Amino acid sequence: MYRKDLITAEIQKLAEVLARIMGLKLEGNLEDAHIMFNETLISNFSLPIEVLESSDLPSFNAWLESSNLSPEKLDSLSEFLYYELGISAERNKLIAPKLNSIYQFLSEKHKIVHLVNFHRQETIQQYL
Repeated sequence: MYRKDLITAEIQKLAEVLARIMGLKLEGNLEDAHIMFNETLISNFSLPIEVLESSDLPSFNAWLESSNLSPEKLDSLSEFLYYELGISAERNKLIAPKLNSIYQFLSEKHKIVHLVNFHRQETIQQYL
């Protein structure tokens, strides 16, 4: 029960951060939204910005393997990254392959498949 409560609290916290980021974007405050996004990646997922911003997919996959993030945390990361799609064609080219890697990693390593992720993978194909 304790683990479930921690996971629920973490998901709620990330949802609140995501809502703040989306609000900043809607207000046109893209710089603050980007800063908050990067800070969240570092503090909550220990994902170095250089790894995310790099077009080198093998380095992201190496980070993914070594990160030891729980399946719940990986799912939260995928949710977080999914909302970065559509900002620009350049951003889409960086984010979409990494999202696919996360979904594949969840499926192969943790044997977790979500119908939402299936739908998102289909959506991501338009960005690849």
